[in-house]
Amino acid sequence: MYKISIALTFLLTSTTNVFASQPDVTEFLSVLPQYVDWAIEIDKQGQKTGKPLNEADLKLAKDVGVEHPEKVRIVYVEQVPYPYENRTLKQMGEKIGFIGEGITNNAQVFGYAIYVRKGYELDRPKMAHELVHVKQIEQASSLLEYSKKHLVDMAKYGYADAPYEAEAFKANEKYEVK
Repeated sequence: MYKISIALTFLLTSTTNVFASQPDVTEFLSVLPQYVDWAIEIDKQGQKTGKPLNEADLKLAKDVGVEHPEKVRIVYVEQVPYPYENRTLKQMGEKIGFIGEGITNNAQVFGYAIYVRKGYELDRPKMAHELVHVKQIEQASSLLEYSKKHLVDMAKYGYADAPYEAEAFKANEKYEVK
């Protein structure tokens, strides 16, 4: 199982944290547009600096259902970005369990940019998981609407059982090397 990794795009692949009790997300929804504005900028940066998918990953993206796999970029970083400088967003991330002590965010989708922590192996099942999040974002009316739904669902069902994550975890299983 994974620990929670925000992905707001989210999402995040590889970290597990289930809410002990359902947090009231009302306050988070009010600051979510700030997060999404930040995430859009991070995606733009990733589009400029990231590596395009190789042939095998392009095929995987198409198989997963990504409409524009040619736009996906992989960005290797020392630490997956988060708007720590914004006090409100930092508190939101800590309260929800996206960031904080003991939580390692290994990979996160920000639109078409997938940020991956250096040293983390983004193997085929994990890549499929992240590509499912790319597909989900493509299918949403906006990153903000995707993020709202995902945040509310994680609060309601917990990380692993939230519908977007459940779909992505199915991809982990489907593409697991046996």
